[in-house]
Amino acid sequence: VQLQASGGGLVQAGNSLRLSCAASGRSFSNGVMGWFRQAPGKEREFVSAMFRGGSTHYAESVKGRFTISSDNAKNTMYLQMNSLKPEDTAVYYCAADDTIPSFMVSPDHWGQGTLVTVSS
Repeated sequence: VQLQASGGGLVQAGNSLRLSCAASGRSFSNGVMGWFRQAPGKEREFVSAMFRGGSTHYAESVKGRFTISSDNAKNTMYLQMNSLKPEDTAVYYCAADDTIPSFMVSPDHWGQGTLVTVSS
């Protein structure tokens, strides 16, 4: 399984950004796919996940601002990030696992990360 994240960059607070995660060797319709992030000097934290069947889950800090989605035909997952805040600045990682409990603790598969910087 290979995950390739892209789409990070520098944006001003209040603006939007969309991250992409292309998968090979794994279908987005199986298991759990999602995003984590790690801000400078902080531990990595859960951001969002999409489960088999299409249900989604978000961290409280991004709920209402971020939307996770997928294009199964392209085997690509997205994270639409709106109303960005400086505290959203982090390296964002896409991840995948077969089960929800394993995904929420430590996913088996990780992308390389893409940096998002939000200026005030």
